[in-house]
Amino acid sequence: MGKVVRLISTEGDLTVIATDSTDIVAEAHRIHDTTNVCSAALGRLLTAASLMGATLKGENNSITLRLNGDGPAGAIIAVSDFEGNVRGYICNPHVQLPLNKVGKLDVAGAVGRQGSLTVMKDLGLKEPYIGQTEIISGEIAEDLTSYFAISEQLPSVCALGVLCAPDSEDIITAGGFIIQLLPTATEDTITRVEEGLRDIPSVTKMLTDGLTPEDICRRVLPNFELELLDESETGYKCTCSKGKVEQALISMGEEELKELLEDEETEVCCHFCDKKYVFSRADITHILKSAKA
Repeated sequence: MGKVVRLISTEGDLTVIATDSTDIVAEAHRIHDTTNVCSAALGRLLTAASLMGATLKGENNSITLRLNGDGPAGAIIAVSDFEGNVRGYICNPHVQLPLNKVGKLDVAGAVGRQGSLTVMKDLGLKEPYIGQTEIISGEIAEDLTSYFAISEQLPSVCALGVLCAPDSEDIITAGGFIIQLLPTATEDTITRVEEGLRDIPSVTKMLTDGLTPEDICRRVLPNFELELLDESETGYKCTCSKGKVEQALISMGEEELKELLEDEETEVCCHFCDKKYVFSRADITHILKSAKA
């Protein structure tokens, strides 16, 4: 299981949330058979969604992040519940790219440097909140920082990381943190944040060195006294079910359902967890009757 922790400064001028998402990203890699660069891209978005989801208030609240870049990996989606449990997928999980010019996984090359980041929050209201900003780098953390500044007017610092074994493609470690300034923040707050971040190691280096998510929060904000607000265990958790798949089939409409009757069986695969649901011709006939009702 992963872990998300959220802290606030005793002065009430900022919050910081951090997570160890290693198990989440490892499970996503197992399900989707991602290459290293795709594990890094999907893993960063899953980590971001988990961090953002853990700040939601209601049990039925959820948040969806969608990256539509012009890179070969295609669209990447991550969905989180209010506890930070996530699921996601990447359209082309087997993309392989050479390392970038600094010898790291070329996430921006896989995602693309043009396109959009869309954030949809379902807060139990009549309509979900939807915000969209342009991709500015394809590295995901920078794109998310831009989203917070433009769509939510929240000055933020975001760091996300996934470390993969170069040969086996196993996930070694993954995690991230988000610092957000509150309305009470002053110029002095900003200066102290910048000073603390000046020489910090990467998220994956801190996790590899044994730091916990709470340790990371305190490591990146050494100039602040922090209090723990809440913490929760997180995991890769899909919410699919046969009933939900039936509802999706009903939404296809009568004509498309009639076409499915030509086959003895219809197999539907969940994008998020790869679970397969098989419907017989009799099942489709029953679903067709429901669609007509």
